[in-house]
Amino acid sequence: MTATNDPYHDETALPHETAAAGEHRRVAGVFTERVHGVPAAAWDNPAPCEGWTARDVVRHLVEWFPAFLRSGAGIELPKGPPVDDDPEAAWTVHNEAVQALLDDPATTGKMLVNPNIGELPLSEAIDRFYTVDVFMHTWDLARATGQDERLDQATCARLLEGMLPLDEVLRGSGHYGPRVEVPEDADAQTRLLAFIGRTP
Repeated sequence: MTATNDPYHDETALPHETAAAGEHRRVAGVFTERVHGVPAAAWDNPAPCEGWTARDVVRHLVEWFPAFLRSGAGIELPKGPPVDDDPEAAWTVHNEAVQALLDDPATTGKMLVNPNIGELPLSEAIDRFYTVDVFMHTWDLARATGQDERLDQATCARLLEGMLPLDEVLRGSGHYGPRVEVPEDADAQTRLLAFIGRTP
C-alpha cells in the first residue's frame, strides 16, 4: 500500500458503495479528522464565518441537515449530545448516522421533496447539498483551530465550475458573503474560497 500525504485520498472505500456514499465517506472523513484535532481550548476560537466559533461550524452541520431530512424525506437521524457539551461526540453520532443512511441499499429508492429544490433522489440531495457543505466547512474548522487547511483541488475546481453560473442566485440566498478578489492564476481552492466570500 502506497502512503500518501493527500488528506482526501481514501483507501477505505467499500467495493460496492454508491458514488454518494463514497464521496461522503471521503469528505466527512477529513472533517472528522479536523474535529478530532481541535484542542479543547480552541472550540471557542473565532471561525471565518462572521459571528461563528469553531464549535458553531459543527453546530451548523448537525442542526440544519437533520431538519432538512425530516421535512423533505420523513427521516429522523439519531441525536448525539448537545454541541455545547461535547462537539466531538455530537459530530461523531451525526456523521455515523448520515453514513449509515447512505450505505443503506434502501436509500437508493427514496426521494426528498423540498420547496426550494423540488424532488430529488435522496442520495443525490445529500451529495449536492450536505456533503458539499461539509467539504467547504472543513476549511472553516481548520482555519479556526490552526489545522491543515488543504482541500481537494479537483473537488474545488468542480464545485467552482458549477457555482460560477449561479453567482447572483447564490449571493442572493444570503448564505454567501461578498466575493473576494484573488489573482486569476490562484489555485482552485483559493478561487473557490474567495467565491463563497472567504478570505483565503
